[in-house]
Amino acid sequence: MVAASYPYYLANKPCRGSSSIEVHDKFSGEVVTEVAVADADAVEEAIAAAVKVAPELQAIPPYARQEILDHCVGRLEARRDELADALCVEAGKPIRDSRGEVTRLIDTFRYAAGEAIRVGGEVLNLEISSRARGYRGMTKRVPIGPCALITPFNFPLNLVAHKVAPALAAGCPFVLKPASKTPIGALIIGEILAETDLPAGAFSIMPMTHASAEPLVVDPRIRYLSFTGSGKVGWDMKARAGRKKVGLELGGNAACIIDADADLDDAAERLIVGAFYQSGQSCVSVQRIIAHTSIYDELRERLVARAKSLVVGDPRSEDTFIGPMISTDEARRVSEWIDEARELGAVVLCGGERDGALIPATLLEEVPREARCYSDEVFGPVACLSRFDDFDDALREVNDSDYGLQAGVFTRDIRRIHRAWDTLEVGGVIIGDVPSWRVDHMPYGGVKASGSGREGIRYAIESMTELRLLVLRDPS
Repeated sequence: MVAASYPYYLANKPCRGSSSIEVHDKFSGEVVTEVAVADADAVEEAIAAAVKVAPELQAIPPYARQEILDHCVGRLEARRDELADALCVEAGKPIRDSRGEVTRLIDTFRYAAGEAIRVGGEVLNLEISSRARGYRGMTKRVPIGPCALITPFNFPLNLVAHKVAPALAAGCPFVLKPASKTPIGALIIGEILAETDLPAGAFSIMPMTHASAEPLVVDPRIRYLSFTGSGKVGWDMKARAGRKKVGLELGGNAACIIDADADLDDAAERLIVGAFYQSGQSCVSVQRIIAHTSIYDELRERLVARAKSLVVGDPRSEDTFIGPMISTDEARRVSEWIDEARELGAVVLCGGERDGALIPATLLEEVPREARCYSDEVFGPVACLSRFDDFDDALREVNDSDYGLQAGVFTRDIRRIHRAWDTLEVGGVIIGDVPSWRVDHMPYGGVKASGSGREGIRYAIESMTELRLLVLRDPS
């Protein structure tokens, strides 16, 4: 179902360009399609078109923006199977999970359609003292202007949706750079957007080189930069972005606390999903499992047995849980990190070996804090087990990290729930589930090295709009 080739989209129009990149099947390694690549001149043209159309796009009434998003929902529904197949091929994501991501893609556009007509403001009572007698205030949110959107390879449908859909709802033109390894889904979305009545320049979706993408970061005509990806790249972009607003959703090494009163059957099953879904290639993948001493041995036994049962292989198979990593080089890196942990004294409970781009579910214990598998972001199917006696010590262990995206806590003690919420230095605390759980309208983002700002449609719209105040004076 993958086409032989795909154009990029410049100012709403398909373009073939003068060069292309090959997209590989991540399991077989075979070339499956070619995608046109935008050069520096095309990127300049896209930015100029976005600047030119911004006033016209801002003037489109909310109901018309909603209709555009509703059109996307209907067309994405009609192309479910095509989108899932393309995702399975270009990202190596197991087909069952690919179908799930398509559902989230559609949900995200559907929710954005609802929010498009709710972008509003408030009435302020300004009469807080006698000097403000007769004054009234009102606020509204106005589009910030041209946006640059940069997305990663691991969720090439839903993470694109989390930038594109709120931009459309807010009335902002955008230039999107999808990941070069997984551009197909974004270009299919571009094809659907090209069917709408959006004015020319409202969107450009363009695979490009890092050099060609430089203006998305430094050009002052871009008013907002939204980046999801590695911390090293993201913080460097923020440092060079000048006065534009920047939203960063970066990495993590998410932890999950399993308290003594947890339901171990439930916790073990959720931990397996949280750690090994997407081959661990998620910024909120469960990387550190911190279990109470009283249940540690039993939980470890269940986790090892369940991890060994996971099917590793062809993502097209309905039985496959772990498909290939995005590249053999990435799999090799993860394997090296596992070997490093072992050399530093860690015990490999299961997994650890590599077959090309495939790495099975790997559980480690007694992992030294200096091992990269513990302290950095593995971004692979690896989780580290440790034990605790005192709940406050477990909270401190979660916070013993440069990252702070989300954390999970399995406990039934309401006092400990509130203590976790008060104490954990993360963007979100998930009780009774893993940190990788997300529903697409909630505020999502991190602190510390994990980024700044929040995604989730309403929160992304706030980032893509500015608050404008009106003050009325009644002289009577």
